[in-house]
This record gives sequence, structure tokens and C-alpha cells, in this order.
Amino acid sequence: MQYDLIVIGSGPGGYVAAIRASQLGLKTAIVEKSELGGVCLNWGCIPTKALLKSAQVFEYIKHAKDYGINVGESSTDFAAVVKRSRGVADNMSKGISFLLKKNKIDVIQGFGKLVSGNKVEVTDSANAKTIYESKNIILATGARSRELPNIKIDGKKVIGYREAMTLPEQPKTMVVMGSGAIGSEFAYFYNAMGTKVTLVEYLPAILPIEDEDVSKEITKAFKKSGITVMTGASVESVDTSGKSCKVKIKTGNIVEDVECDVVLSAVGIQTNLENLGLELVGVKTDKGKVLVDDFYATNIKGVYAIGDIVKGPALAHVASAEGIICVEKIAGHHPEPLNYGNIPGCTYTSPEVASVGMTEKAAKEAGYEIKVGKFPFTASGKASAAGAKEGFIKLIFDAKYGEFLGAHMVGANVTEMIAEVVVARKLETTGMEIIKSVHPHPTMSEAIMEAAAQAYGECIHL
Repeated sequence: MQYDLIVIGSGPGGYVAAIRASQLGLKTAIVEKSELGGVCLNWGCIPTKALLKSAQVFEYIKHAKDYGINVGESSTDFAAVVKRSRGVADNMSKGISFLLKKNKIDVIQGFGKLVSGNKVEVTDSANAKTIYESKNIILATGARSRELPNIKIDGKKVIGYREAMTLPEQPKTMVVMGSGAIGSEFAYFYNAMGTKVTLVEYLPAILPIEDEDVSKEITKAFKKSGITVMTGASVESVDTSGKSCKVKIKTGNIVEDVECDVVLSAVGIQTNLENLGLELVGVKTDKGKVLVDDFYATNIKGVYAIGDIVKGPALAHVASAEGIICVEKIAGHHPEPLNYGNIPGCTYTSPEVASVGMTEKAAKEAGYEIKVGKFPFTASGKASAAGAKEGFIKLIFDAKYGEFLGAHMVGANVTEMIAEVVVARKLETTGMEIIKSVHPHPTMSEAIMEAAAQAYGECIHL
């Protein structure tokens, strides 16, 4: 069958690209070897948020007395928490199936690979191979947990994020290697559920890509909640021969032994490029990434790549945006290239973390003279009423022109608030324009206005 577009991979890059292509009149098919929705919907963004919500509800119950509400003794049903998470993921995957059907997109189950610039070979579960032809092909195959050479994931005692979402029983103790978004979210979840967690980060601070003030605030919150945080540290080895795991952790010149039930490896991701036929067709790659232009075309005519397998942040919303831009270019439209400097990042710990643009350190290193405004939630009426006074809003502006350089947030629901800054930066809004934009009271979001005012010496509530 001849298609205008075949997409290999149905994650948030692939299925979004396929739907946009159908909207633009392209005859489209999508190839998926596993569940529709890919890792994000089935093993990433969505089910983890369901787990985190259960942890948050449990914390609400434990602190109900703070709100004048008396409840009886509470406990967790770990299996039920996992079951709810899987149910949420299953429903979302069914939703993607409905959307693809609604948009008349053919779903081809199996493993897809390139066999020429315009042909895809799909191997199904019975190992039968079928060739499909298409004028255009988009690779959107995503990524998986990265393994350290000396610490292999066995799926039982040393686990990746997939196993962390479906453990048959809750471990009493856990060591988490890596404090990026995945590691920090699981550290928060398991600690909140009652597991004793040790979080190990090789770099000097947890959430190392965030602004230094953000990392300090989350470190403080984690330690307060009972998580053992070890920075500038590395896991040297894990002995899984006994009933428990014996973990050797090195900090400077000191090596200590930590015993735990489970080790979670959250040290990054590895792209899924194997067996895609890239070498056969001649698609160029570099350091595990497919090389593409601003509109995601590879060096082979008609072959494109988006999402985690190309250079840029490995985030679901980035993959979706790339998919839309790629397809609109294929369809003859004139989309703008994606501005990777205005991509929001969110970490769903408690308190939450959200950021976009430059950190204070990066702005100074880039040569900007800056104005920095910081508004703590301790000064927010809504935060006080909600019992969520942890965190702050930190905004960075260019002192000369008022350009909105960056925003860094820690607190309740800040992952919902960061979009205001993304839109403001897209519209080239200045600091003074933020100050003069009336924000509703009482809300957490008015802290953005207050932080901007604080940068210019006009803050009322500090």
C-alpha cells in the first residue's frame, strides 16, 4: 500500500505527527511494536503522575490535622496504587487508539525498519515481514533507560523506571542513582509511601540542570521529608548475590556501604536506534542521535526523525512540537523552527519544580547585566491558606532592555504556572509588562507578578 507518510513509533512525537498529517490531508500510517502512546503514556509521563498523586493524597491524609480535620489511622495499599496507575495508562492508550481511528490513520502492529528511502519493512509478532511504501517516513522511536557499564539492570534488584512503576511489593529501602527528573520523582514517591530512600547524585547538586537556588530548595525539602541526599557521589558497585543489595557509594575519598532492597537506576536514557536500517539506507547519526535539519529532515530524501532520537531535550512536549513542525513542512506549509531556548521543564516532586530559559549563572556567563526578582511563597496569601508555603518564584531579566531571560519555580502547582512565562517569552514580553499585567488575587500565580516587581524594586508584599 502506498502512503504519503509512515511514522515509526507512536509516542507523543509519533502519534501527534500522524494526527497532524491526517489533518493536512496526507494518507498516513503509524507503526508500533508495543502499546500505542509509547513510553510516555504507558511507562513514563502519565503513569508516574498517577503514582505521585497517590503519594500526595497519602501526605494530605497524614497532615489532615494541620487543616483542622481528624482522620483515623491511614495506611497504603501499594498494589492498589500500582493498579490505579496502570489503569490510568491503559485508558490513555485507548484514547490514542480512538484518536488514530477518528483521523483514519492505519495502525500497523510490529517492528518497523527502513529498507530504502521510501520503504518500511514491518515484522509482526508471528515474525512475518511486510513491506510498505511511503513518500515520507518519520522515525520517532524514542529512548529507554541507560545502563551503567558496571551496574547492570536485572529487573528485580537493580531496576529501571519501568520496573519502578510495577514492583509487586513496596521495598522497605531503596537507593536511587541519579537525581534528574526521573530519579527525583521516584525518590519522592517511594519516600512519601514509606520507603527509606537514599538519593545518589554524581554532580554537586540534585536536579543539576536547574538553577542553583532551585536545587538547594529541593535538597532542603527532600532532607526534611527524610530522604538521604548524597551529592558529588557515585555508586561504585552493587552486590546482588545475597537477599538484599549491598551498594558501595563513593563520596570524595570516602567509600561507604549501604544496604537496600532495591536499586533504581535513573542515570539517563539511551536512544532506540538499533535495527532501524539506518546504516543500510545511509542515514547519518552522531553520538547516538540522528542528524537532522531545522525541520527534522535527515540526509536521506523523504526520511525524517523527531523526539528523543534527535538533538534537544528528551521531553514529550518537545517531541510533539517537533512532529507538528516536521509534518507541516512536509505538507508544504511554512512553520517556524522550534526555539529550543523556550522549552519548559517540569519535575513533579513535592514541591514541584518548573523552569524555562536561562539560569542566573548562565545569563551572567552569557554576558548579560541582569535584574533578578525572587518572591517566596511564605509571602503568598494563597500559599498560606493552602498550607503550601515551600518554594519561590525566581525571574531573570536583561537589565538593559527588560528581556525576559528565564524563570525558575519551586512550589505547589508551579508546573501549571510555567506556561505563562513560556507565552510571555514567545511574545517578547518585558519585565515591566509582566508587572503591569494584573494577576488575580489570591492565587499562587500572582507570585510571578510579585517576583517581576521585586526585580525592579517595586514589590509590594516583600
